[in-house]
Amino acid sequence: MYSSTRRSVLRLGAAGAGSLILPRFAIAQGDNRPSITIAVQKITNSNTLDVLREQSNVGERIFFSHLWEGLIGRDWLGGLKQIPMLATAWKRIDAQTVELTLRPGVKFHNGAEMTADDVVFTFSRERMFANTEAKKRSTLQAFENIPMPRPGKELPVEVPATARRAWPDLIRVDAIDRYTVRFVNATPDVTLEGRLSRYGSEIMSRKGWEDSPSYLDWARKPITTGPYAVVEFKPDAHLILEAHDDYWGGRPPLKRVRFVEVPEVASRVNGLLSGQYQFACDIPPDQIVGIEKNASFEVQGGTILNHRLTVFDKHHPQLADPRVRRAMTHAIDRQAIVDSLWAGRTVVPKGLQWPYYDGMFVADWDVPKFDLALAADLVEQSGYKGDPIPYRLLNNYYTNQVATAQILVEMWKAAGLNVEIESKENWTQIMERTPTRAVRDWSNSAPFNDPVSSIVNQHGPNGQQQQIGEWSNDEANKMAEVMETSTDHDTRRKAFRRMLEICEREDPAYTVLHQNATFTAKPKSIRWKASPAFAMDFRAGNFAM
Repeated sequence: MYSSTRRSVLRLGAAGAGSLILPRFAIAQGDNRPSITIAVQKITNSNTLDVLREQSNVGERIFFSHLWEGLIGRDWLGGLKQIPMLATAWKRIDAQTVELTLRPGVKFHNGAEMTADDVVFTFSRERMFANTEAKKRSTLQAFENIPMPRPGKELPVEVPATARRAWPDLIRVDAIDRYTVRFVNATPDVTLEGRLSRYGSEIMSRKGWEDSPSYLDWARKPITTGPYAVVEFKPDAHLILEAHDDYWGGRPPLKRVRFVEVPEVASRVNGLLSGQYQFACDIPPDQIVGIEKNASFEVQGGTILNHRLTVFDKHHPQLADPRVRRAMTHAIDRQAIVDSLWAGRTVVPKGLQWPYYDGMFVADWDVPKFDLALAADLVEQSGYKGDPIPYRLLNNYYTNQVATAQILVEMWKAAGLNVEIESKENWTQIMERTPTRAVRDWSNSAPFNDPVSSIVNQHGPNGQQQQIGEWSNDEANKMAEVMETSTDHDTRRKAFRRMLEICEREDPAYTVLHQNATFTAKPKSIRWKASPAFAMDFRAGNFAM
C-alpha cells in the first residue's frame, strides 16, 4: 500500500531572488505574479489538448504540470518516481485489482469538486471507446451499459487506439464511495499502478465533457485539475493558460503561461535574447555555447526517458526480407551521430529500455553493432537489387532530425542500400499506408518503469506499429502477452529479452539510434529547474525571480 500524509506532494525548490532584466516580461495587471511566454517548435500535432489523442513529446511539454493530472503522479524533479497525486493512497486487493483513495477537496477548473464519479467516467466507454467496434480481449466488457454519445461527441480513431494500448484488459472502474475507486482488470497485471501513472490515464471533469457541445470544443478546452486552465488555444499559433487559484497543490506562481509556436531554431533563440520569450525550447546542442556566451542566459536539460528510433514497414517489397532490415541496423554508426550532431550530450542506449526498469533491465543487451561488412553481406544475401527504399520524415520535428536522416542515408548507401528521403508535412502523411511507406522516424518513451510501458505499448499487439499495419510477429506478440499477464518476475524478464531479440535483431521492427535529450534556454534571473523529461513544471516552488 502507498499513502501520503502531506497535503502537497510537490517538490519545493529554493526560491532564489534576483532582478529580471528582460523588459518584455509581463506582469499581469492587478496581480503581482508574472506571466511568461515560451517558444516551442510545436504545440500539439493533433491540434487538440486531449491526452488520449495527443500522445506526443510536444504534448507532454504542454500537458503535465499545467493541465492534466492522474491519480498517481510522477515526481518531475525527483527522478520521475511515482507519487500520490489525485489519489492519496492505493493498495492491491489482488493481482487484478487496485483500490485508490481520492484526494478530497480537489477542484476542477469549472469549480466542481473531483469525485469518484469523474474517475469512473474518465475510464468509461463514452470517453474511451465510443463509436468503435474494435475489441481487444475483454477491454469493452464493462462498458456495454454506457450510452453512446450524442452526435458531435464521436471520438477520433486515435482515442480508442491509445486507450487499448494503455488499458488492454481493464474490465471496469467501480466507485466504492465518493472518494474511493477500484480498478478491476480481466487478467493479473503487476503494472496496474504504472498504468495509472502513465500518459493517458489523467482525470477529466464529467460535467466539463457533458457541457461541451462537441468533442472538438471539449478537446480544445478540457476541464481538468491542473494548476493552469486553458484561456485560448489557436492551433498552429499559440496556447494561453491562466492560473487555477483553487489548485489543490497551492497557488501557482505564474498568472499566465503563453506557449507560442516558433518552428525555426534561430527565431526561438533570437526571441529569447531580445526578451520576446522567457523560455526557448528544443535547443540543438550546437546552439548552447553561443547562447551561454551571454552571461545573462543559460541552457538546462539533458537526456530523458525517450529514445529516437528508425522504424520499418516490413510489408514494403524492399523490406520484406528481414536481412535488409538487419543490414540497415548494422550500417549505422550511432556513436558518430551522437558525437557529431549532439556534441556527446546524449548516449547510445542498450536498445529500447532504460536502467530505471530496475530488475527488468537487461544489462547485457546492446543495440546491433556497427559492422559495415556484415551489413553489406546481408544486403548481398537478400538479393536486393538497388530499388529505392522511401524514408519519410518531418522537417526537424525532432531535434537534428533532417541532419540525422541525411547521415543515415549515406551510411545505408555505404552498405549498398538505396534509401531516398521523402519530406512530409505532418504525422498523418508519415503514417499513411501507401505503397511508399517503408522507413520513418519515431521516438518511444517509458511512461513507467517497466518494459510493458514501451516495447509492448508501442510494438506489441495493441501497439501503434501493429495498429497501422506496419509490422507484426506472432512470437513477439506471445511474449508481450506474457509480460502483461504473468506475475512471475523471471518469466516476465525472459519474455522481455526474447521480445528484444525478435524486434531488434531477428525480424527488426525498429532500431534505436540514441537516447533523446532536450534543452531549454532561459535567463539566469529566472529561478527554475528543468525536469529530465519534456514536461515543464511551473507549480509552486519551481519558479521565482
